[in-house]
Amino acid sequence: MATMLNEPVARTRLDLLSQLSNQKKLGLMIATAAFIALITGVWMWSQTPDYRVLYSNVSDHDGGAIINSLQQMNIPYKFSQGGGAILIPGNQVHDVRLRLASQGLPKGGLAGFELMENQKFGSSQFLEQINYQRALEGELARSVQSLSAVQSARIHLAITKPSVFARDKQQPSASVLLNLFPGRLLNEEQVSAIVHLVSSSVSNLPVKNVTIIDQHSNLLSSQSNKKSETGLDVGQLNYVKEVEEGYATRIETILSPITGPNNVRAQVTADIDFSRIERAEEIYRPNNVEAPASIRSQLNVESLTSGSQVDGGIPGALTNRPPEPANAPIEVAAEEGEVANTPAVTPTDRRTESTINYEVDKTVQHTRQSIGGVKRLSAAVVVNYRAKVDEEGNIIHEALDANEITKINNLVKEAMGYNESRGDTLTVTNNLFNLSEKEVLPETPLWKDPDMILLAKEIGKQLLIATIVLFFLLKVLRPFLRNLTQITTPVPALPEKKIDSNEETQALTQSLIQTKDKSIFRKNLEMAKQLAIEEPTIVANVVKDWVSGNGR
Repeated sequence: MATMLNEPVARTRLDLLSQLSNQKKLGLMIATAAFIALITGVWMWSQTPDYRVLYSNVSDHDGGAIINSLQQMNIPYKFSQGGGAILIPGNQVHDVRLRLASQGLPKGGLAGFELMENQKFGSSQFLEQINYQRALEGELARSVQSLSAVQSARIHLAITKPSVFARDKQQPSASVLLNLFPGRLLNEEQVSAIVHLVSSSVSNLPVKNVTIIDQHSNLLSSQSNKKSETGLDVGQLNYVKEVEEGYATRIETILSPITGPNNVRAQVTADIDFSRIERAEEIYRPNNVEAPASIRSQLNVESLTSGSQVDGGIPGALTNRPPEPANAPIEVAAEEGEVANTPAVTPTDRRTESTINYEVDKTVQHTRQSIGGVKRLSAAVVVNYRAKVDEEGNIIHEALDANEITKINNLVKEAMGYNESRGDTLTVTNNLFNLSEKEVLPETPLWKDPDMILLAKEIGKQLLIATIVLFFLLKVLRPFLRNLTQITTPVPALPEKKIDSNEETQALTQSLIQTKDKSIFRKNLEMAKQLAIEEPTIVANVVKDWVSGNGR
C-alpha cells in the first residue's frame, strides 16, 4: 500500500517539474547551486585556521631556512601584506617555535666567528682584521640577545690600529643598540652588566667607552656612569631598602594578631654604615705594681775578696815577705764609746750584681670592620582604632588606652632590636584610618583579556556562520522554492458515479477543507487517493483551480 502511495506522489512531482517553465527550472537550478556553494563556503570558512605571527623582521637567509623547515614539517604558512612576517596557524605557533629553535633558527642574521672558517687564499691582513672585527661584533650581539628582555641587538666596535708610540695610542670604544621587547625595561644593574660584558670581551676597552641606547634613542649607559662617578652603589641602596622593609614587615607581623589585619602601618629608616675599615694596632702597656710584668730572665752575681790591711810598699825583698803578726792588739772602739780588745780583722771586698729581664706587655691587633652594619634605626608605627559593635548593631571605633599603647611600644622595641645607646628612636601613634582613600589596584577588564578576546572571536565567527545559513535558508531559498513548486494536496474520492460538473468538484473540495474530525479526514483522504487513481482528470482540475487561486 505504501509503495502504491509513494509512486503517485513521485509521479505528481515529476509532472509538476515537467509543467514548470524554462525560467522557473533555471531559477530552481540556480537556487540549488547557490545553496551548495553556500554550504561549501561556510564549511571552508569554518575550517580555515586563525593565522598568527611566527616570526617578524627576519632576514632573507633566515626566512628561506624557516620556509624550508615549514615545508618539510607540512605546516601551512603565508606572508603578511608587507611581507615582513611569516604567519602559521595560531594553535601551532609555540610548537613550531620550539622545533625551529632546536634547529638553531632563526640565527638572527649575525655572522660570528664562522667568518674565520671561510678565509680565502691570499687575503690581505686588513681584510682579516675586518673579518675578525665583524665576527667579534656578531658574537657579542648574540650574547646580548640571549638576555630575556632583549629582542635584538647590534654592536659596533671602534678598534684603532696599534701603535708603538705611546702618544698615538688610543683606547677602543663600543656602541650597543638594543631593541627591547614591548613592555620590557632594563634597570641600572642590567645595563651595567651589559657594559661590563662588552668591556671584558674587547682588549683594553674601558667601561666608560661603552655606550648603550635602546630603540627609542634613550641613552641607558649614562645613568650607571653618573652613579659610579658619584660613588653611589645600586646594590647598597637596594640593601638599605631590604633592611628597612624587613624591619617594617617584622613589626607588622608581630602586631597584626593583636590589632587585626590591615590595622597597623610601620615605616623604618635605617642608617647603614658601608665604610670599609682595616686597622693594625701595636699597644705597649706600662708596668705597674698591681699587675707586675712577667720575668723573662734573671742574673745575680756576687763576689767576695779578702787580703792584707796594707797593700803595696817599696818594691824589693822585704815587700815580698809575708806580713808578721802584730806585737800589740788593736783597740777598736765600740759605738757606745767602750774599748774592747779584739784581734785584727782581715780586710774584705764584697761585690753584688743583679740583672732582671722583664717581658714587654705588647698587644698587636688586626681589625677589619665588616660593611653593612646598622648605625641607627628610626621607626614610626601607626595603629588603627579598635572597631566595636554597639547595642544597636552599628560599628564604632574607639582609641586604645595607655596600657595597650605601652605594650605595643615594648613589643615593637623587642621586634626591631631597639638600642638606646646607638640613638634608636621609636614613635607609636594611635589614629583612625581613612579606609575610603585606600588605593585599589585596577583589575584587567574582561573585555581586554587576550584569551577572552580570542574566545569571543571564535564564538562570533561560528554564530555569524549559523546566522548566514539560516537567513539564506529561511529568507531566500525557502520562499523561492515555494514559488517554484508547491506540494499537491490529495483530494478525497467521490462516489462511484461519474462527476462531470465543476460545481460538484468545488463542493467536494469545500467539504474536505471544512472537515475537522480526524476520522472523517482519514476517510476522505483514502477516498481522494482512490479518486486520483481512477479519475486523474478530476484531480488535475482541482489542482489547477488551487494554483489559479480559485480553490482557496
